[in-house]
Amino acid sequence: MASFLFIRLLRWSVGLMLILFVTYAMMYYGAGDPIRMMFIQGEDFDTEDEAVMRALRAKYGLDEPFLVQFSNYISHLLQGDWGRSIRLQVDRPVLEIVQFRLPISMQLGFAATLIAAVVGVTLGVVAALYHNRWLDRLIITSVLFVTSIPIFVIGPMLLLLLVLILKWIDVPYGWNGLFHIDAALPVAVIAIGPLPGIVRQTRSAMLEVKSQQYITTARAKGVSESRIILRHMLRPVMTPVITTLGLIMIALINGSLFVELIYNIPGFGLLTIEGIRTVDYPIIMAVAVVGTLIIFVSNFLVDMIYPILDPRVRVQ
Repeated sequence: MASFLFIRLLRWSVGLMLILFVTYAMMYYGAGDPIRMMFIQGEDFDTEDEAVMRALRAKYGLDEPFLVQFSNYISHLLQGDWGRSIRLQVDRPVLEIVQFRLPISMQLGFAATLIAAVVGVTLGVVAALYHNRWLDRLIITSVLFVTSIPIFVIGPMLLLLLVLILKWIDVPYGWNGLFHIDAALPVAVIAIGPLPGIVRQTRSAMLEVKSQQYITTARAKGVSESRIILRHMLRPVMTPVITTLGLIMIALINGSLFVELIYNIPGFGLLTIEGIRTVDYPIIMAVAVVGTLIIFVSNFLVDMIYPILDPRVRVQ
């Protein structure tokens, strides 16, 4: 176990450094000068003053060569200093911004993952049990229909249906907590995205398990169908599904950009958009750091859950 953790930490460290290096290089050589963008966009200054721009670049360490800037950033990061926002929330520590924004997206992502998992696994099991019957065809057709609609279309469509036509809810806008009624629609929209993949994965895994000899033996012994499904079928089926859920959770936390933009939720996805739009170096780097760590931790949790579901993995 100790060697497993050491190897993982070593891989994560190397991977994180490579990602940070590439991200910083792309910003430095391609994203543009955030100080000059202040003047061009006219948000903070009316005219371009080279003396003011030089002073601002020196203040934020942007007047150094690329390798010096990157090494300074890594040095500060290792000391817990994530830098200060240049344009988004001027001079506010980036770590404070991340600590406020990230929990919102994590709540949305975890809630959407849980809903998508429960609904998706249930539909996948039902579709497999009624293979090639009308219920199976109905579920698969519905899943394919949902897959064909982009998330940035589903969000406004549900707003139009539930708010203007049916008038069941008021316009959900902003963030008032996960258990507030306004969070129900964003969570549902996020959960719809990964639902088809979970259904298809569960259905195919169930169909494969159904033909196994130990299932036939259990039925011959008179074991009830519900016990066979819950104890003998569902457990091996969950192994590939857990892999899918791990990847889905990463995508939901990192990629809920459109949902947060549509419903004006001040989460991590909206922070990503704002940081890129304003060419705020420290914000963009923080997004890269947190996004990479989420991927690493999610994969690690999936690896830890595998031995619980399948003892053969534990032996290996």
